[in-house]
Amino acid sequence: MRPVCSRKGLAVSLVRNCLRRFAPAAIHLNNKERLRSCLGALIGIALTAGLTRLAVGSNSSLPLLLAPMGASAVLLFAVPASPLSQPWSIIGGNLVSALVGVACVRAVGDSMVAATMAVPLAIAAMFYLRCVHPPSGAVALTAVLGGTTVHGLGYGFVLAPVGLNTVALLASALVYHRLTGHRYPHRAAASAAPARRTGFTRADLEEALAQHGEMLDVEAEDLQALFSEVEIRAYRRHMENLFCADVMSAAVRTVRPDMTADAAWNLLREHQIKALPVVDDAQRVIGIVTQMDFVVHAHAQVQANAGAELPGTVRLRPRVLVRDIMSGEVKTARLLQPISELVPMFASYGHHHLPVVDTANRLRGMVTQANLVAGLYQKSLDQITARAA
Repeated sequence: MRPVCSRKGLAVSLVRNCLRRFAPAAIHLNNKERLRSCLGALIGIALTAGLTRLAVGSNSSLPLLLAPMGASAVLLFAVPASPLSQPWSIIGGNLVSALVGVACVRAVGDSMVAATMAVPLAIAAMFYLRCVHPPSGAVALTAVLGGTTVHGLGYGFVLAPVGLNTVALLASALVYHRLTGHRYPHRAAASAAPARRTGFTRADLEEALAQHGEMLDVEAEDLQALFSEVEIRAYRRHMENLFCADVMSAAVRTVRPDMTADAAWNLLREHQIKALPVVDDAQRVIGIVTQMDFVVHAHAQVQANAGAELPGTVRLRPRVLVRDIMSGEVKTARLLQPISELVPMFASYGHHHLPVVDTANRLRGMVTQANLVAGLYQKSLDQITARAA
């Protein structure tokens, strides 16, 4: 027979586990953003009431503010990135819910039955019209339970006060977010790296969301950008302590800006390389010249030899110098720059060669895609060896 203390301990553990499920998740928002949200809600509700009063008059029997506008203000100013907070969500959701509520009141005499019908029908309409807005459920209930004043308005309730309140609050949010430098309506930020370069695709994400079977309060684009950023951060942590100086090629062929393009091309062919850093007398990097520069900028006519790694012959215009064809805006890397920071440059921006420079911009080496792969491979081997030991 199990001891009483053991039973009590098990019961306490079960209660704690149950209570943990009700514990609120952390809100990752700094104090500045929290204050900005509160101030926005204050301004939004005040402007909504003021604009509605101007539109209907101070002596009107219409309510100047509907209670659901408070919930809408929370969404529009506190969580403006939510799909439930976007302009079509609040406009479509509030208007269609008001319309459904009024229709239920007119079709059913019993207010409780009408209220029971109004909310699920409003949700169904919002799903169909893709304008889900939680406070709109309260708008449907207000149309049913608002009393004789609201019932007397009939379908006019949809336009005033619902329509007036909704447009005024939305206009306040649009102006306030613009003035405070916040993006609204929300558009997902571009991923730090394209999904095709990371471990999942947009199709994978959409399939997972469909299989999830529940509506999540976040756009697929935001999830894609977030997951890509998480992958990059995890990758950086995994590849920490591996720097450009560890993987670069130290013996680098260079050219001067006053060298002839013919001589630079012959150097490329002789050493079977694809890029040459251009340096000044102090070995500072001032540019880079690649095979493509010969083709594009020097109007080279290339006739490829079968099986050759580089084009067979290049005919250049007379008196063409390296400075005439080089790329002056060259991306460089630092000696102690983590190689994880170079991956997006190689993967997303088309770079193939990055000169490595010291603090005085003097050339110290070159990192290529091959160097990067070799460095990652060696790092993985070292980690496997360390775990085995």
